[in-house]
Amino acid sequence: MPNPTPTRERIVEATLRIIGQDGVAAVTNRRIAKEAGVSLGSITYHFATQHDLLRESLRSFVDQETRRFTDLAARHITDCVTAEQAATIVGQVSADTTFDSEHIAPFELYIHAGRDPQLRPAAAECFTAYDQLAASILGGLGVPDPERLAGPVVALVVGLQLRRLATGSTSDDLVTALLLLTGAATPGP
Repeated sequence: MPNPTPTRERIVEATLRIIGQDGVAAVTNRRIAKEAGVSLGSITYHFATQHDLLRESLRSFVDQETRRFTDLAARHITDCVTAEQAATIVGQVSADTTFDSEHIAPFELYIHAGRDPQLRPAAAECFTAYDQLAASILGGLGVPDPERLAGPVVALVVGLQLRRLATGSTSDDLVTALLLLTGAATPGP
């Protein structure tokens, strides 16, 4: 018999689904309890404040994504991979990312962090994790000064993913932009 998902994790997963479906304003303890299949009291037992819950939800998503991208990098990034190959891999991952409620939720939380100073440190931690991962991948590709380039690469990926979410566009723009940013391609006509 599989081990049931711990209550705290179910609460975080439910919170991300709610945020992705209806935004941060829709997060209430009653709705979380119903969505997670837990008692109302377990929400406050595990999270003293809604800020704690939102921070944990954002961190949880980024931890999962960081593990996913780190595993992907370990499988595909070798000493002989080219920037074009790496950009193609990122493009494939982007194209394979479905914008379900849990993948929309971080965008909502990042915007909410712009309005809520208590959430900003968690958002900053998330972007630091993305920057570190980007720097390690760029370093593995032999890109000079990968730490300096990591922030713009992450901003580009997040921005183009947001654009893709908002417009329904493809991941082709992401691949082209990454190649331009890393100097592996020249601007087209």
